[in-house]
Amino acid sequence: MKTSIAAKLKVTLMLFSCVHFLVICSSSVNAQDHFNPKGNPPSEFTVALQSELRESLPFEDERDFAESSRGFIAEPDSRRIVGAAGNTVWDMNRYDFLLNGDELDSIHPSLQRQATLNMNFGLYEVVPDFLYQVRGFDLANMTLVKGNEGWIIFDVLLTSETAAAALALANEQLGERPVKAVVYSHSHVDHFGGVLGVTSEEAVRVGEVMIIAPSGFMKEAISENVYAGTAMSRRAVLQYGRTIPSSPFGQVDSAIGKGLAAGTTGLIAPTLVIEGEYEEHTIDGVNLVFQNTPGTEAPAEMNTWFPEQKVFWAAENITATIHNIYTLRGALVRDALQWSRQINEALYRFGMEAEVLVSSHNWPRWGNERIQEVMRAQRDAYANLNNQVLYLANQGVTINEMHNEYKVPESLQQQWNVRQYHGSEFHNSRAVANRYLGYWDGNPATLAPLSPADSAPLYVEMMGGAAAIMSRSEELVEDGRYRMAMEILNKLVYAEQNNQVAKDLLADVFEQLGYQYESASMRNVFLATAQDLRNGMPRIPAPRGTSPSLARAMTTSQWWDSVATRVDSDLADGNDFIINFLTPDTDESYVVEMSSGTLTNIAGYSSDNADVTITMNRSDLDAVIMGAATLGSLLQTGVGSVEGDVSVLLSLTEVLVEFAPGFETMPGTAPK
Repeated sequence: MKTSIAAKLKVTLMLFSCVHFLVICSSSVNAQDHFNPKGNPPSEFTVALQSELRESLPFEDERDFAESSRGFIAEPDSRRIVGAAGNTVWDMNRYDFLLNGDELDSIHPSLQRQATLNMNFGLYEVVPDFLYQVRGFDLANMTLVKGNEGWIIFDVLLTSETAAAALALANEQLGERPVKAVVYSHSHVDHFGGVLGVTSEEAVRVGEVMIIAPSGFMKEAISENVYAGTAMSRRAVLQYGRTIPSSPFGQVDSAIGKGLAAGTTGLIAPTLVIEGEYEEHTIDGVNLVFQNTPGTEAPAEMNTWFPEQKVFWAAENITATIHNIYTLRGALVRDALQWSRQINEALYRFGMEAEVLVSSHNWPRWGNERIQEVMRAQRDAYANLNNQVLYLANQGVTINEMHNEYKVPESLQQQWNVRQYHGSEFHNSRAVANRYLGYWDGNPATLAPLSPADSAPLYVEMMGGAAAIMSRSEELVEDGRYRMAMEILNKLVYAEQNNQVAKDLLADVFEQLGYQYESASMRNVFLATAQDLRNGMPRIPAPRGTSPSLARAMTTSQWWDSVATRVDSDLADGNDFIINFLTPDTDESYVVEMSSGTLTNIAGYSSDNADVTITMNRSDLDAVIMGAATLGSLLQTGVGSVEGDVSVLLSLTEVLVEFAPGFETMPGTAPK
């Protein structure tokens, strides 16, 4: 007999609030509003380094400037995009300091060059009367292909607001055309999150608009950022410099674009999934050849070839920078060798006759000679990274030494498109070592080491105490030996988390290193952490809940997997139970089992030994996934039904924890 929920549940069951999805755009921190005393000026050592770099790098090669500005049509009246509530979603004005032509010693000269190139903003013609791009509206570009009747849009930016603004600009300048198809090049949110700004679920449902994506897209789009979502959100704040204002002393670029828009995201499931290695299709009269490239920049990604126009769309596999093999926000380590192989395959299959190379970030290239030059450089850079790290590893160089030993060949260093603006040789080389050999360096002392906060007091004691460390650190700083100073100050800060003088000096060191790094990601991490050490972290709000369209796209099993990451095993151990979870509207069944302090689920089964059975339509569960309701609150109001031992649900509630997104990444940086 079905049990009355109102009678049996005296407490609201906290099963389960929102899944924090799409972490790179979830924070609403406004860096421009956060306290930020002006940073220290670049030291004499930083100035000398920047001056040396201006002499050694190929600044005479200015082809990128001509290519990035080629085909400009128009920009909108305002460089600011606002949301429905009047909130600022995107503001290009904050980067105008890059346009005055000054050489800024607080920015690596090569990074300043890239940041200036990424200031292109507006609508651009790439292939006359066929292919256009809107750039500078978000981290990625929107690419519009003119079909017989309407637009085929390749990548729809990060947010609905920026995507709608980009499409509006194209329609205003080129004539109103309906959207006939949307192509998701890959499974990262800055390429699909704005889909509801250019079309609707209803238009897709009735067949007015096709949604095309690579094999594995839905699995990867949902899963990549869910399970470690809170940790990834926090780290993304550092990588993208979301808490530091844009200025010569702060956030200047994100390598593949300026930064992240702060609007709303969505997802519509594909209606056509490209499953084959290569597939030919005709979409709105345009012939295309899709090339699946799994395991490259994203686990699910594809290039596209336009044979009649000799245009090669490289998705995010080829941009104007070396990309991340390991991204600092956190993600699975990518395969540099596979990446290189897929570029090589594209080079020989399409690149030998391509006349236009266009990507989802940065700017296009024209002319076959130029295209082959760029494709070969990108191919070689990823292959060299893979091969030379293994060359060093097979001679005993460990993961903790690799970033100081691996060097990019000089011939590649002289090619702008493979400079380390996004990925860097420091974290990419360690990533390759980790991919093949894991994090352990072969030394037993590092196999199960003490935590830094536990080992640091011993180091401080052995070094003669805080005064001795501060004195020596100041000497190292005066000599410009910042990494040495960082090494010992880091120990002191871990040992004495309230020592503000030590934290301020370490912040000064981080700041100078940030000024010196070419990688925008590394610059942002060092400068953001310097600010946190001085002022305490800004109060980071909880990540936004999942949007309705994303909730509908997530599988029920994925949702239960995300619940499982919140189980405190110590509390749950010894309290075993089995739940049957049924969704009649999708005719699905799941067994959810707590065993040995671990929550698991399996689809397609029901257990005869279940302690409790919950029946709820999958469409009703969307509200729980979005954070608009809890499982318990829905059951209490009569949405769904339950049979059996209701106390099992209370037991599960009691072992779930809420993750706080504002945890410290350095000791002593909690909000003040």
